[in-house]
Amino acid sequence: MKNKTVGVLGGLGPLSTVYFMEMLVKMTDAQKDQDHLDLIVTSSASTPDRTAYIKGILEQTPLDVLIADAQKLEKAGCDFLVLTCNTAHYFYKDISKAVSIPFLHMPQLALEEASKRVEGLKKIGILATDGALTAGVYEEACKKLDFDFVKPDSQMQALVMSIIYDRVKAGKKADYSDLKKVLTHLKAKGCQAVILGCTELSIIKRDFGPLEDNIVDALESLAHATIIEGGKKPKNTL
Repeated sequence: MKNKTVGVLGGLGPLSTVYFMEMLVKMTDAQKDQDHLDLIVTSSASTPDRTAYIKGILEQTPLDVLIADAQKLEKAGCDFLVLTCNTAHYFYKDISKAVSIPFLHMPQLALEEASKRVEGLKKIGILATDGALTAGVYEEACKKLDFDFVKPDSQMQALVMSIIYDRVKAGKKADYSDLKKVLTHLKAKGCQAVILGCTELSIIKRDFGPLEDNIVDALESLAHATIIEGGKKPKNTL
């Protein structure tokens, strides 16, 4: 049986793409090289900023690069696609139309994972970029699963953006206490679970260790689903 090849639309940002690949290796139940996934990766770091485009600050659309890379991966023989950027899932439908291979949807996978972890889940908090929130990437996915969508207030959202852009994307180590402030804020709003809906936030989890079980890392959910879709065996459930 031919191994499936995963097409990774990466570079958004570069560090989270590398971390995703590391996750795939560490989360696969493998005894030898051949037990791991076959990957073809694009890492187009020059892709225009997704949040700036969605908010109308930047005229140049990221979609052209995303479609070109998706088509390159399909032409190279990839069996399905994954995208290592939550905000860029704003373009999910357009990218899907441009290729004929399956395309996993990270926000939906993260929400499905949250529903497995928290019995009777109804109210869920989302930590994501301004672009992802403006675009309704998670809000739309929440509606499909009948979850109440909760986002931070303006002051806390500004802190989230600072963590993402001023710290992680800038190559600096984030202050874990800042993330805890936002998580505490969402808990006070009645959230039963919280999604780390930006892959830069996944880097914080890597740096500071495990979080509470009701804090779901979207990138980790995508890695788990990618291993299964690729026909390999994950080490354990999330």
